[in-house]
Amino acid sequence: MIRQHFDTSISKWRLVFVGLAVALVLVFLLSIALGSVRIPISHTFHFLIGQPLENAGWQSILINFRLPKALTAVLVGAALGLSGLQMQTLFRNPVAGPFILGVSSGAGLGVALVIFLGFSFGVYFGIPDLARDWLLVVSAALGSFLVLSVVGLAAIRIRNSVSLLIIGLMFGSTISAVVSIMQYFSQAENIQAYVIWSFGSLGSLSWGELQVLAPVVIFGCLLSFALSKRLNALLLGDNYATSLGLNLKTTRLLIIVNTSLLAGSVTAFCGPIAFVGLAIPHLARMLFNTSNHLLLTPLVILLGAVAMLIFDIIAQLPGSDAVLPINAVTSLLGAPFVIWLVLRRNNLHYSFDQ
Repeated sequence: MIRQHFDTSISKWRLVFVGLAVALVLVFLLSIALGSVRIPISHTFHFLIGQPLENAGWQSILINFRLPKALTAVLVGAALGLSGLQMQTLFRNPVAGPFILGVSSGAGLGVALVIFLGFSFGVYFGIPDLARDWLLVVSAALGSFLVLSVVGLAAIRIRNSVSLLIIGLMFGSTISAVVSIMQYFSQAENIQAYVIWSFGSLGSLSWGELQVLAPVVIFGCLLSFALSKRLNALLLGDNYATSLGLNLKTTRLLIIVNTSLLAGSVTAFCGPIAFVGLAIPHLARMLFNTSNHLLLTPLVILLGAVAMLIFDIIAQLPGSDAVLPINAVTSLLGAPFVIWLVLRRNNLHYSFDQ
């Protein structure tokens, strides 16, 4: 009887993951097929399996624009979803996320320092493009690490989740004030560059920049898998986790570093993207009714990737030359979802009480 139940459970999860993988492939195809120039899905599929297209214009569009953007969407969705999942578990706070707790603001401060000092435009000692990309990642990660570390220290003394949220919001407001002062004294072209960056974009990354972002996100995903059992232990409470032999300080540090890398690198290249990190973990818990991070980690990666590709399709306004800022799309669709979560307050806590 037990063996039969175990086999059924394995079959169920295998079906879930296969279904999500198929959905990811289909949405990926739609994402690179739709746009101001519509490319038939059959031709898109042939391109993905390595067959050259007869239409040289379509080939150029797919290689230089749509394929990098779709891959960026997959990486961004996975990274933000995992960062939100880890923070919600670390703080045992259902509304924790890289945007709300000020992590994205901290990353934005790091990027603002780089932009306003002129590094990102290569005017400082002629820094090569790849070196500037890594400088953006490091500065954004350090900024998010700083904010999340302070919030983490506050979490040691403050157990009330509302107080932690207030602290995170205050840090975000303080950082925004600092950035505003920097903008006031900066040159017009630097201000314009930062404002455009703050809108968020998935289509601004080149293949060279993807070579920087992809390894960071892949490393963060692998580290998230390695932290899954520790995150499960944290759900049971600090005392129980300690009784299992878990080193709380080391675990918290690893989670903070990983979240900073994931959220910081994404914010550096794509701008501050709201609500994805908050909503995707809850969506995974509600759809699949599990709080086991060994399952939640791959579920969040797949769901985050699918969601960002859908957001990207909407932002492209297929058939139109206009492209909406990705942050506007995620906010417009994510805010109602968060409001719904708050109104159904019981659902906000179910994954932390099991």
